[in-house]
Amino acid sequence: MLELRDITAGYERRSPVVRGVSLRIADGEALGLLGPSGCGKSTLARVAALLHRPLAGQVILDGDRARGWRHRAPRAQRTAYGVIFQQPRLSADPRLALADLIAEPLRATGHGSEATTRTAELARRVGLGADLLDRRPHEVSDGQLQRACLARALALSPRWLICDEMTAMLDASTTAALVHVVEEYRRESGAGLLAVGHDRTLLTRWCDRTVGWAELTS
Repeated sequence: MLELRDITAGYERRSPVVRGVSLRIADGEALGLLGPSGCGKSTLARVAALLHRPLAGQVILDGDRARGWRHRAPRAQRTAYGVIFQQPRLSADPRLALADLIAEPLRATGHGSEATTRTAELARRVGLGADLLDRRPHEVSDGQLQRACLARALALSPRWLICDEMTAMLDASTTAALVHVVEEYRRESGAGLLAVGHDRTLLTRWCDRTVGWAELTS
């Protein structure tokens, strides 16, 4: 279970964008978090993924309290997540070829010997042609780069996926393809999902249940 308890968070202590929000996602559940741009839902998603330290509150992951944030989080907690952001060009190192981008988590956790084989498997899974793997981010489309970012998020077989507006910049066919990849992975692995967005139709169709931001903050 992934549980957020009374989270207050933001980038300025005097004016947090998230105030006293609690959220619970059961093992294997897909939860949609619906809200308008700027409401704080992306900040909450970053807290859930241990990427942003809250000003107050607790994150409980699989029964254990989070004991650190970003690189200070214990490896077992940090690698439990796969995170896909809205803008792939801001989350991808422009110097890396797509193959190296996908392999980043493997090499960072001492699994570099598996990188070549695993990268090829992940690229096939997300529908990324082998001819694209030697290209850098500026040489591919947004959709192709987001496919690589999704492959990177799956590299360590996470138990939880955080999709923060993952499809906001994509066309309908690419959106459908990436959602299919996420759901196929979840069926195989039993992973839970927090999908953040402002498209009610997409979240309703994709997730087991959808919670509106207003419900969390009322």
